[in-house]
Amino acid sequence: MIPLDEIRRARERIADAVTRTPLMRLEVDAPCEIWLKLESLQPIGSFKLRGALSAVRAASPAELAGGVVTASAGNMAQGVAWAAREAGVHARIVAPDSAPRAKLDAVERLGGEVISVSHETWWQTMVDRRYEGVDGLFVHPVEDDAVMAGNGTIGLELVEDLPDLDAVVTPWGGGGLTTGIASAVKALRPAARVITAEPATAAPLAAALAAGAPTEIEYQPSFVDGAGGRALLPTMWDRGRELVDTAVAVPLDEVAAAMRVLATRARVVAEGAGALALAAALRGDAGEGRVVCIVSGGNVDAAVLSRILAGETP
Repeated sequence: MIPLDEIRRARERIADAVTRTPLMRLEVDAPCEIWLKLESLQPIGSFKLRGALSAVRAASPAELAGGVVTASAGNMAQGVAWAAREAGVHARIVAPDSAPRAKLDAVERLGGEVISVSHETWWQTMVDRRYEGVDGLFVHPVEDDAVMAGNGTIGLELVEDLPDLDAVVTPWGGGGLTTGIASAVKALRPAARVITAEPATAAPLAAALAAGAPTEIEYQPSFVDGAGGRALLPTMWDRGRELVDTAVAVPLDEVAAAMRVLATRARVVAEGAGALALAAALRGDAGEGRVVCIVSGGNVDAAVLSRILAGETP
């Protein structure tokens, strides 16, 4: 758990640059009262700006002298590139060769340098916290306390805006978003439930909680590129086990359907990961009461979005 004081300090560090995103009620038939936290409205279209700015602004000039490095499929890459540009240093992004072009184009517009590698090499870069031959401060997209504290500022806003919330549903990618939000919410409203959602084709946390320990899964990449994975990162099992009440694996058809609900009922464009929480709540996985769904990002390729809006599941 990230200490509440650390999360509050992170809010002070980043308050002038991030958007306090709206929390809006979604009028839809569901087993619960659904509220949407629209992190898709951040300047980079994703919550990742919070953690990236928190980490880079917490670093000393000496630590930043060689630039910054991260490993990301797209959204953290944008956050780190934004934060590096603000700090006046170079950003290098190790990205899997399957990363969406829309996200990589955004990284390059922000001045970041993309290093494209295989999915296996990208994953190993996160595990090793370095990429051979590339120097600079490594800002881990998940396993970094300053990053998770930045993510936790969302939790502060949730409890301030909806003090009687009963549950929060987050997409689980590496676990940094969930850890940050859950740390804040459970410190301020201990009775609130935390539910994580992963795509059914890449759900290591749901499998681990069901088995009682990390376990191998059959991983398949999908259009839900910002959540799920082939395995849990080394330190995140203990954090997930401590903070998550329920972990669910959501079928891809239901994720696509949730994206259509967001577009047609809320006029919100969400990427696959951004619709995971809503998909879980709509199917009843979050239980009853006041349930907040984190719409984590809206950076989706236009071709993918058009197919989904036409009723397909890519």
